[in-house]
Amino acid sequence: MGNQLNTGTIESLKPGETLLHNARKVANGKIQLEFAEVIQTSDRPVNVLGLLNKSDDKFSTRARRAWVTAEPVDASEYFDVNFGDDGSWYMGTTPSGKSAELMELSILNPSINEFRCRLQVLETTEPTDWQAENVDTAAKRRGKDGDFITHQGDYIFSNTNVILSNNDEVDHVFLTSDTATMKVESPSPAEQAEVVVPTDIEL
Repeated sequence: MGNQLNTGTIESLKPGETLLHNARKVANGKIQLEFAEVIQTSDRPVNVLGLLNKSDDKFSTRARRAWVTAEPVDASEYFDVNFGDDGSWYMGTTPSGKSAELMELSILNPSINEFRCRLQVLETTEPTDWQAENVDTAAKRRGKDGDFITHQGDYIFSNTNVILSNNDEVDHVFLTSDTATMKVESPSPAEQAEVVVPTDIEL
């Protein structure tokens, strides 16, 4: 398995394919690598709601992301890419709007020592300190800005790791969500008995 630059895009990713999207310089002389993968497992059927609303940004299926912090020299060795200061860095803007030194990679199915880098989803009801302080943005929802999804009444936090695996499927941990219910109030006896008599009809 080779790590070839510019061999894939996020838009063209198929389920089971992974993309080493880009890198950016962070604090303490380290770099952060961004991985992406469209997660789909055989025991989780395709969501028809998502398919029928794929043109709506709130429902469109997106690749899951994971970020790994690394030493430039070690990442250069394992991915055969020059992450040193003399590498192909440029000044750009992160999704949060901050300026940073970035490097475009677009490596399809990146590997380390002949093992593929894959994304693994681990859902839990135990938040990290940051997630506990940012529940509104960190907890799982039904679509963008939708209702929170819970497991036995608790918020679900979905964490994504990068692991090495050549298996066709990765073992993920998905929590069963509580059934969403809608409360419908029945009309009161007085409302049921109320009859509206038209006043514009000649008798």
